[in-house]
Amino acid sequence: MAASEGNFWWGVVVGWVLMMIVNIFIPVVGPLVGGFAAGYIAKGGLWNGGIAGLVAGIIGAVIIAVLILIGATAFLGGIGLLSGFFIGSLLVVGVFIVNGILAFIGGAIGGAVAG
Repeated sequence: MAASEGNFWWGVVVGWVLMMIVNIFIPVVGPLVGGFAAGYIAKGGLWNGGIAGLVAGIIGAVIIAVLILIGATAFLGGIGLLSGFFIGSLLVVGVFIVNGILAFIGGAIGGAVAG
């Protein structure tokens, strides 16, 4: 692999981890920073960096939804499964809209900076 090429999935994982850490302290800045890191590591310009940031945001939403589903099922059984699925689905949509768009913007900036 040439030095100028990035690693898309490594960028996604690093961006997601960074997004989760920064999100604890500054919620709106977390997706931008994580998306920037994902785009910078993935390289490939605006579009590839933006997609890396978007995927990092989506992975975060899906992992949170799965944890809610498991927790609700463990505590409430069948009713918890249904409510966890409903809440998890709404959460995925909400987090995708907010974090996904912000992470895409951060990733596009990171991809553009990285070239």
